[in-house]
Amino acid sequence: MTDDRERLGASFDQVADLYDDARPEYPERLFDRLVEITHLRPGDRVVEVGAGTGKATLALARRGLQVTALEPGHALAARARANLAGSPDVDVVETRFEAWDGEPGGYDAVVAATSWHWIDPAVRYGLAARALHPSGHLAFWSASHVFPPGGDPFFAQIQQVYDEIGERLPPHTGRPAPGQLPEETADIRASGLFDVVAVEHVDWTLDYDIEAYIRLLLTFSGHIAMTPGQRERLFGEIRRRLAERPDRSVRRGWGAVLHVARARNGERAAPPRSRSRPGRC
Repeated sequence: MTDDRERLGASFDQVADLYDDARPEYPERLFDRLVEITHLRPGDRVVEVGAGTGKATLALARRGLQVTALEPGHALAARARANLAGSPDVDVVETRFEAWDGEPGGYDAVVAATSWHWIDPAVRYGLAARALHPSGHLAFWSASHVFPPGGDPFFAQIQQVYDEIGERLPPHTGRPAPGQLPEETADIRASGLFDVVAVEHVDWTLDYDIEAYIRLLLTFSGHIAMTPGQRERLFGEIRRRLAERPDRSVRRGWGAVLHVARARNGERAAPPRSRSRPGRC
């Protein structure tokens, strides 16, 4: 699992510019709720894990927070610095969360936007707890595909092509509706280091023309890892099918589950180090 995590996590750095262009922005209401729940105020210190090109970082900076943005990918970190050049309270650090030597207990919050699942589960909560001051907060979420009732039928239709090229959905994989994405409260509690404060579902939809949708797919680790032949077959069929539509577009549902947890006082033991690399889905 560690080898797969490192390989797939590193793949995002190969498409840094495309990632920045194609991946969606997170809704402003998500950040409004994060700040409201955690009581973060301008000037508070936040460490962001797996910052990518700075999509979430910029939203945090706009709220007056001092952000240390950790990003191990060289190209991703460079793009983040360019995107955040006008944000003097942001420091982009090219490093893994596991290798970062930040000030223990020096931060008000640890935030991870579509990156928490790439960090070794054996160490991630300990690393976060070490960084936070007593009663500091951990907040994480991931942007995922959701399927609104009565939504675009394209995704069910195109699945047959995925099946043909050997990219079948794993057994028992469902198509979650908005508000039905899995929650990670049990995982948080099992760490013994955090208490769950809030879990909230945030959903939105976006329309993509043909090439915009292809660009989006090229930022997902599974599609990056496909063989050229698989991509050619899949993308050719996507282009053909969407070109037959009057508006030549597809509507995709997005969802995220905002998890907010508070560190338990006095639990700041240094966690074990891991060699795994964080990334994005």
